[in-house]
Amino acid sequence: MEPVTNQPAIDPAAVATAERQTLSPISERRMRRLLEVLCDGTRLKIVRALRDNQLAASDIARILERSRSATSQHLRVLREADVVKPSRHGNVVRYQLASDINAEILEDIGRAFDRLEPTTAA
Repeated sequence: MEPVTNQPAIDPAAVATAERQTLSPISERRMRRLLEVLCDGTRLKIVRALRDNQLAASDIARILERSRSATSQHLRVLREADVVKPSRHGNVVRYQLASDINAEILEDIGRAFDRLEPTTAA
């Protein structure tokens, strides 16, 4: 069978634009990792709780109604994926969303899902 790449493009300009927008292998791996990390309901709840907020792990556990230990495991995964960052305040470690491209992606995703939620009539 003949490779598809040898066939002429129906719309060369559109194909060229799409090729320029293709992720590099490194960016693709990073995006895939971020999406894998977020494909967990508990971690999504943590990310939502940390929007415009800094919270200690015990407070996050309370919000999630989970054990401190289970919450810490989810926070570890989020830390390793550069989604959240810890900061120590005395003997308390508080978490916040990281301020890099992952945070921007999360904000964009959050705004998109906010639009999907039904509004309540006042």
